[in-house]
Amino acid sequence: MSRGSDDKIDVIGYHERTKHHPHRYARSPGYLDWANEPDPFRRYEGAPLLELPLLERDPDTGYPGLYEREGNTIRPVTLRNIGAFLELSLGLSAWKSYGGTSWALRMNPSSGNLHPTEAHLILPPLPENHERGGIYHYNSFYHALEQRAVFDKEFWRVIKSHFGCEGFFVGLSSIYWREAWKYGERAFRYCNHDVGHAVACLSFSGNLLGWKSTYLNALSDEDLEIMLGFREIRWKEFETENPELLMFVCVNAGQDVPRNIPAKIIHSFESLSFVGEPNLLSGDHVNWRVINEVSALTVKPKTLEKRYRYREQEYVEKEVQIKAADVIRRRRSALSYDRSSFIPKGYFLGMIDRTIPRNNRAPFDLEAGEISVHLLIFVHRVSGLNPGLYFLIRNEIDFSAIREKCRSHFLWEKVEDGPGNLPLYLLEKGDYRSEAAAVSCGQDIAGDGVFSLAMIAKFGENVEREPFLYRYLHWETGMIGQVLYLEAEAHSMSGTGMGCFFDDPVHNILGFSDDSFQDLYHFAVGRPVEDKRLSTLPPYHHLTSPFRSKMPSR
Repeated sequence: MSRGSDDKIDVIGYHERTKHHPHRYARSPGYLDWANEPDPFRRYEGAPLLELPLLERDPDTGYPGLYEREGNTIRPVTLRNIGAFLELSLGLSAWKSYGGTSWALRMNPSSGNLHPTEAHLILPPLPENHERGGIYHYNSFYHALEQRAVFDKEFWRVIKSHFGCEGFFVGLSSIYWREAWKYGERAFRYCNHDVGHAVACLSFSGNLLGWKSTYLNALSDEDLEIMLGFREIRWKEFETENPELLMFVCVNAGQDVPRNIPAKIIHSFESLSFVGEPNLLSGDHVNWRVINEVSALTVKPKTLEKRYRYREQEYVEKEVQIKAADVIRRRRSALSYDRSSFIPKGYFLGMIDRTIPRNNRAPFDLEAGEISVHLLIFVHRVSGLNPGLYFLIRNEIDFSAIREKCRSHFLWEKVEDGPGNLPLYLLEKGDYRSEAAAVSCGQDIAGDGVFSLAMIAKFGENVEREPFLYRYLHWETGMIGQVLYLEAEAHSMSGTGMGCFFDDPVHNILGFSDDSFQDLYHFAVGRPVEDKRLSTLPPYHHLTSPFRSKMPSR
């Protein structure tokens, strides 16, 4: 089945086409075809399964240790530690059930809980794995690695020599169909939000083990396809995994590693024999051609490797008395807020301050790119702060350009924040609860919490210069979203990301009249109202030793 126009578009044309408007939403199925709901778990049938141990005890690291690298014990690369790394980033967090139906929740957030993001690991030879290295797909249902190819110590020796560091690779890919099944043409945006969520989760989890993830920004998508064995796969139609990025996870957080890989090493992966056939996710599909078009337009070529420098300032809020792993495990997307709770000003400032990248601080020090996303904040109930419209400038290089594009009557009054020099500005005082909900597709949750926000990206210049940066801009918003999810949980609140919003009405609030800056993602924070109809089960209750249950199929 096909959907969408045959007219060719450019990247900005795709973005304009997939905007929601109050009287016209982006093209989508308009209903949920439950008979063809995608299987939420990818598996590679025929690939040997390498089971990973589940954590018997979470790391004792306090919450600041999620971000700060000093003081975190460096763990060796073992299957046990890799299991912990994946469990606390991409593993299951719980099962929910209602009315005879059950579904899994994961540590990493996902639009509609559809999870288009898949993870692949390239691991060195390890004693627990008979001194074999290899390429693996992470199967979160089993908490296991599916072994797709193997190599010996000599193969890895060349790689280790290039990076000069003990470590391994993590690659991420997207299955567009998982999101398109529900969201249609706008799904490409959501898949890239989810890449950002996953990247932040992996950076945080690795930091608890003393490991640092670095984005290998010089590689092309073609390089990733070769190294992950994607060229050897016979993909089911509409269910291709599209390469997104490759990170090197180094056990020495203080060591700088290359952002590129020599062509000779990349092409050595072509000599490996890959096994495993990807499972069928749906029996029938809709062909949203515009998604394939924008995907082709945003393919990343080889580029020069880049390094990025960020802030050196301390965080506004330094101490949160809670274990980091507890916050990771508790993260949920709220469905409704209580409409009455307040949050102290200090907590609020601390939460948004954590979204500003720092050098040597997770998750942004994986150096995905220039800081391009800023926060338009609707403050509803923050003790000590006037309700109203605020703007956080995450990269002060953009301050003048943003102010020039905005409405002339805005105040731009700097909010007093103490020693952190937080670039937060009051634009206008007033009750913005109705406006916040209205521009978020009428979702009450945007006005019922303590605050909500829109992520405003430096857009036209970036996308016209390098079309693949369209993907990166959405990754950045996803990373910010994961920071806010954890910050909310750490402060006895809850967060929720909102991919449904009216793009241009937000621009109208600010006074934007061109595409220099664009709204890419919404987020709300508040005290959640528990849905007592739902039952909760432990994340891996379905795995019983010595036997593990069968993978659910659709």
